[in-house]
Amino acid sequence: MSQQQILVSPPAPAAGADTSPPRTRLRGNLGVASIVFIVVAAASPLGVIGGPVPLGIAFGNGAGFPFSFVIATVVLLLFSVGFTQMTRYVPTAGAFYSYVSKGLGRGFGLGAAFVALLAYLALEAGVFGLFGPGLAELVQSYGGPDLPWWVWAAVGFVAVTALGYRNIALSGKLLAVLLIAEVAIVLVLDAVVIFSGGGPEGFATGLVTPSEIVSGAPGMGILFAILSFVGFEATAVFRDEAKDPDRTIPRATYISLISIGVFYTVSSWVLISANGESGIVANATDNPGTILQTTTQAYLGAAGGHIVQLLFVTSLFACILSFHNIASRYLFQLGARGVLSARLGKAHPVLGAPSAASVAASAAVAVLIVAAAALRLDPIGQFYTWLGGISSVGIVLLLTLTSIAVLVFFARRERGGSLWSRRVAPALGLAGLLAFFAIILLNLPALVGESSYGPFSCGVLVLLAAALVAGPAVARRRRTVVLD
Repeated sequence: MSQQQILVSPPAPAAGADTSPPRTRLRGNLGVASIVFIVVAAASPLGVIGGPVPLGIAFGNGAGFPFSFVIATVVLLLFSVGFTQMTRYVPTAGAFYSYVSKGLGRGFGLGAAFVALLAYLALEAGVFGLFGPGLAELVQSYGGPDLPWWVWAAVGFVAVTALGYRNIALSGKLLAVLLIAEVAIVLVLDAVVIFSGGGPEGFATGLVTPSEIVSGAPGMGILFAILSFVGFEATAVFRDEAKDPDRTIPRATYISLISIGVFYTVSSWVLISANGESGIVANATDNPGTILQTTTQAYLGAAGGHIVQLLFVTSLFACILSFHNIASRYLFQLGARGVLSARLGKAHPVLGAPSAASVAASAAVAVLIVAAAALRLDPIGQFYTWLGGISSVGIVLLLTLTSIAVLVFFARRERGGSLWSRRVAPALGLAGLLAFFAIILLNLPALVGESSYGPFSCGVLVLLAAALVAGPAVARRRRTVVLD
C-alpha cells in the first residue's frame, strides 16, 4: 500500500446477525491453588512414583536416585527466577513462546510454539498408552471383561474431550479431587514407613551418600528425574483465566515446583527404605510396574494395594486431562494470533472456554491412538515410549530457549529486579538445562528402545528441528502475527 490511507466501508451486517466482536480471550477466575492443582496433576505424582522412579532406580543410580530430584528441582528453580521476573513484561497468555518471542523475536517464538504444541499433543496421546492397559487391568481385577487396551483408552478419551470442551473451572475441580487422593495415599505410605523406623534395613542413606549418588548411570537417573517434572512449566498458559496473573503465575510456579520436588525426593527415598537399600535395584529391575503396589500392600494391607491400583489409573487420567487443557490453550492462542485457523482462537460464547481448540486437540490425539491400534503397537513399549521421547526432548528444548530469551531480554532492557533475578540465576539455570539437554540426547536411543541412534531417535530430532525451523518461515509469511 502507498503512503495514502485507503478507507473501505464494510458491508452492512445482515438483519439479526451477531455484530459483537469474536471473543479472543478466555474467561476464568483461577487462583494460585487451582493452577497448582492443574499443573501438579499434569506431573502425575502417583504415576511418577509408580513409573519413572522404579526405572530411575533400576537403570540409573540405584539408591542414590532420589538426589537426582534435588538436582532437577534446583536447576528448575534457578530457571523459574528469571521466568517469573519476566512475567510482568509478557501480558499475553501464550506461555513460553511469548517469552521466546519477546527475547529472541517472532520467528523463534513461533518455532517454540510449534515445538511446545507437538510435545504436549504427543505426551497427551502417549499417556493413553499407559492409561488403556492400566484401566484394563483394573477392570479385569474386579471380574470385568478382557478387552483391548485401545477400547479403554477410548473411554478415557471421550471423558477428556467432554471435560476439555467446557470451562477450565470444572476440570480444575476434578483435578483437585484426583490430585488430593493420589497424593494422600502416597503420603500415608510415607508416614507409615517413616514412623515404623524404615524398612528391613532401616532408613536408606543413598540420598546423602556421594558414592551412591554417582554409582551406576547417574545420567539416566537425571533423565528420569527431568521427565517427572514435565508439566510444571505450564503455569503461564492459564494467564487469561487467572485472577491477578502478575502475582498468581509466579506464586503458582514456585509452589508447584517446590511441592513436586519435595514430594518426589521424599517419596522415592521412602520407597527405597521400605524395600531395603541392598536389594532395591534388583527389585526395581524385576518389578518396575508393580513395586509401588506391592510396597503399599506390605505396609497398608490389601486395601491399600487396591487403592493404589485405582488411583494410579485416575492419576494417569488427570495427567491426560491436564495436558489436554495445555495443548488446547496453545491451539487457541495460535488461532487468536492468526497463525492457525481463526476458528481455533474463538472462545465459546457461553462457556468462555477454548472449545474449538479443544476439539482440534482431541482430533489430533484420536488420529494417533487409532494409528497405534491399527498398527498393533505395544501401548507401553512403543506408543508411550516413542511419543514420550518426542515430548522429553521438546520440553527441555522449550525450557532452554525460554532461558536464553530471558537473558537476552534483560540484557537489552535493564529494568526491574535485582542482578540475581535478571542475570545470575537465569545463567545458572541455562547451564543446568544445557547439561540436561545433553544428557537427554545421549540417552534418547535407550529411551525410545534403540541400542544406538536409529530411525526413530533420529526421526524425533528431525521432527522437532522441523517444528523449530517452521517458526521463522511462518513469521516471514505472516508479518502481522504478534506473539508477545
